[in-house]
Amino acid sequence: MPLLRFDNVSLAFGHRPLLDRVTFEIRRGERVCLVGRNGEGKSSLLRLVSGDVAPDDGDVWIRPGTRVALLAQEVATDSDACVFDVVAGGLAALGELLSQYHRAAVELAHTHAPAAAARLAECQHALEAADGWRLEQRVETVLSRLELDGDARLSALSGGWRRRVMLARALVCEPDLLLLDEPTNHLDIDAITWLEDFLADYTGAVLFITHDRAFLQRLATRIIELDRGRLSSWPGNYADYLRRKSAQLDAEAQQHALFDKKLSQEEAWIRQGVKARRARNEGRVRALEALREQRRQRRDRMGQVALRLDEGGQSGRLVFEAEHVNFSYAGRAVIRDFSVRVLRGDRIGIIGPNGAGKSTLIKLLLGELAPDSGRLQRGTKLQVVYFDQQRAQLDPAATVMASVAEGSQTVTINGQTRHVAGYLRDFLFPPERLQSPVSMLSGGERNRLLLARLFAQPANLLVLDEPTNDLDVETLELLEELLLDYHGTLLLVSHDRAFLDHAVTSTLVFEGGGRIGEYVGGYSDWLRQRPAAVVPKPDAPRAAKPVPVPAAPPAGKPRKLSYKEQQELKALPGRIEALEVEQSQLQAAVSTAGFYQQPGEKIAATLARLEAVTQELAACYDRWEALESPRTAP
Repeated sequence: MPLLRFDNVSLAFGHRPLLDRVTFEIRRGERVCLVGRNGEGKSSLLRLVSGDVAPDDGDVWIRPGTRVALLAQEVATDSDACVFDVVAGGLAALGELLSQYHRAAVELAHTHAPAAAARLAECQHALEAADGWRLEQRVETVLSRLELDGDARLSALSGGWRRRVMLARALVCEPDLLLLDEPTNHLDIDAITWLEDFLADYTGAVLFITHDRAFLQRLATRIIELDRGRLSSWPGNYADYLRRKSAQLDAEAQQHALFDKKLSQEEAWIRQGVKARRARNEGRVRALEALREQRRQRRDRMGQVALRLDEGGQSGRLVFEAEHVNFSYAGRAVIRDFSVRVLRGDRIGIIGPNGAGKSTLIKLLLGELAPDSGRLQRGTKLQVVYFDQQRAQLDPAATVMASVAEGSQTVTINGQTRHVAGYLRDFLFPPERLQSPVSMLSGGERNRLLLARLFAQPANLLVLDEPTNDLDVETLELLEELLLDYHGTLLLVSHDRAFLDHAVTSTLVFEGGGRIGEYVGGYSDWLRQRPAAVVPKPDAPRAAKPVPVPAAPPAGKPRKLSYKEQQELKALPGRIEALEVEQSQLQAAVSTAGFYQQPGEKIAATLARLEAVTQELAACYDRWEALESPRTAP
């Protein structure tokens, strides 16, 4: 019996139908990937399943008692709630009660206020009446499995860790059907690998959308494609889907060509005049009208993005040369003893966990930052185009047309002048969208618009920071082809393993402690070459609080603690918890992408405080062990 079934479901926004009498079902244990072009309606289909949107026609049936959870594509960044509250929110009303209990417990541990004690007792009574302790244990278990600190603030976490928090929120209700919309966005490679392993062992059903082909190939047991409002199912993995889909498109093209030829012949016949209106030809006229209606109803496949890049003039042979470069903030080594030589035409991938210093390395190479020591030389005649993963170069209030032309009606690509409307049509922006504000565009459309803006500028040095987020697979493959034909120099920061394998010829890998290794080839080549000891690990807030192990006491009668020592021992757990909360918040702040863009004084103060808290926490644990040992001695 299926968990989910769509029966002739239709959905439209405006005149264009996103779903046209769609029928499909999902059973327990399946991992189904939903693929399709940007704007086809994939996210809308997930929202139909989650109940956030109602269909215009047809039935969405979910087996009674089935728990459904959705991880949306966009993650809120302005919430100041703690991680525990966000995750507990996945339990609805009882989740709010658990959040109140958690906040009261934290407040009581820090302030010992009578009001906090009263609130704690009230929440405790309500949880006991509703069997809430079992749910609290479930929240703590999910936090532990995902290595999350429940006391950290969501706003202080990086994009990858916020995404992990929202995944925990989806998992805490133990869903039978898990919906994931672009789950790998903003995750580093280590986090993506962890998510793959987790989902591979997940016992429920999973319906997910992704542009990450390696992620798709490993996880999908079936692929469903949304194309021009219709849904088709393709058993097997992604490679099987590509082979069968290519054959289907070839057959469809031949069928359309035969239909168009017949229609053209009938149109030529009707134009002959009076003979066509004789009674014996009335049937043929009616057949022509049916052909015209059939052609009018046919939805042609959306065209492909036509990517072209103005390569500008040729740069000097030497692009970058670094010798023993060091760079640090307040004593923390971000880049240590780094040497590299980049020549014209090199295509280099940059790999590392979130917060490792990839953006800092790019800024050093481009001259936006100066190294602390070592020699860094830049080549001549460099024309740099930089793709920022935050898309900060796009003004949300500006129109699509103004974002590319900046007041002009034309752009010049490789010496050829084109009207902006025609140029943007190559990036799948129809004329009616040219005056739309950037804020109204989807994530994939914004990425295409930024590519259109940058590719209109001459560039012999192309710097791309996570260009694959939100792009559909077809556009991603076209971007790969463009980069393979590009004669300039490429620096590519990406967590898309397949994209790295196809686009770069060497990789720079952050291996911890500021060390950067250089390897020949792409991501898969690095996996074969790397030493076993340098597997990169993401910088992350600690999840579970460590439990100190008492030192082995000397033989003999245990010493009795003094009253002062007993009070000190009683206060230590609260002090340790407060320090761990502060340490996690500081670690999360340091790991954010914009941390090192702040004033130097603020950076130094944060790092100094983190070091002080770490030392004080270690001292508290040592003292706890020293006080516990006499009490527990035999």
